[in-house]
Amino acid sequence: MKAFVVKAGSTSLTGLQLMTREKPSPGAGEILVQMKAVSLNFRDLMIPLGRYMGGPLAADAVALSDGTGEVVGLGEGVTRFKLGDRVAGTFFRNWIDGPPAAESRPGLGAGVDGVLAEYVAFHQNDAVGIPANLSYEEAATLPCAGVTAWNTLLVAGKAIRPGDTVLVLGTGGVSIMALQLARAAGARVIATSSSDEKLARAGKLGADTLINYKTTPEWQEAVLKATQGLGVDCVVEVGGLGTLSRSMASLAMGGKVCMIGFVAGPAGDANPQQVIRSGGNLHGIFVGNRAMFEQLNKAIEVNDIHPVIDRVFSFDESPAAYEYMQSQAHFGKIVIRF
Repeated sequence: MKAFVVKAGSTSLTGLQLMTREKPSPGAGEILVQMKAVSLNFRDLMIPLGRYMGGPLAADAVALSDGTGEVVGLGEGVTRFKLGDRVAGTFFRNWIDGPPAAESRPGLGAGVDGVLAEYVAFHQNDAVGIPANLSYEEAATLPCAGVTAWNTLLVAGKAIRPGDTVLVLGTGGVSIMALQLARAAGARVIATSSSDEKLARAGKLGADTLINYKTTPEWQEAVLKATQGLGVDCVVEVGGLGTLSRSMASLAMGGKVCMIGFVAGPAGDANPQQVIRSGGNLHGIFVGNRAMFEQLNKAIEVNDIHPVIDRVFSFDESPAAYEYMQSQAHFGKIVIRF
């Protein structure tokens, strides 16, 4: 079978290479999935560039963590799925519920094989059925970005409630899914971006307040003005140190900043005085468990939420999909279809 593999020691996108690998056979408790679609996350760009946690990969790994497909093979003892089921793999292995265990790490595509291959074997405990209202392409956006947004809004710390205000930074996959989920939960949403065009699209999805952080570099002041000085109840913090200080300054009393990513780079000021004064909380978010994924899927079906896909590439165009993510031109998710 064909698979795109990130080579050990890779520090550029040339380290993503198309290779031929043996088609897996499902072992005891495993399902064999013919992949239909996968999606990219920011971490997937960082891995071949050698900038992900721990630096360059120590061993070759099939790329990407997020994918969906059809069950075409069953190992001995499988009870959770049947042939023909539409499924998605979980980002982590061996993390069904509760706090993460050491054996659940690392996530797919970094240290263990991912899903950018024609066939993938998952343990039945590391997969979920996909929402009935979604296509394979739409559901492929959920294992990392979708679960991360769900954990951020509705699991970590105090869950958002109707009437709360959520601040989403940027218009990537996690932020746009968080916008959609927050609106479904009855929350107001403030969105930031460097692009007025992207902000307009966020407005069409239900964002109430739109802030261009290039023309308004002190955007935390605009957040406070939009909330009559009260601040926001939850910040979907994907920027890292480059945005953290302003995120903390945007908090309402008792609010939470959920630390997710580092797309704004490693530089910045992280003085905790702002969050101390608000009596707020900082939560580290590293995706989530299978139970969260299953809760997310129920919410997506009930509310008929459809993830936003910016562009779909073919399997053979996978390197171009990475280059497109690197351009930062996307709004929502980038998907590869098999």
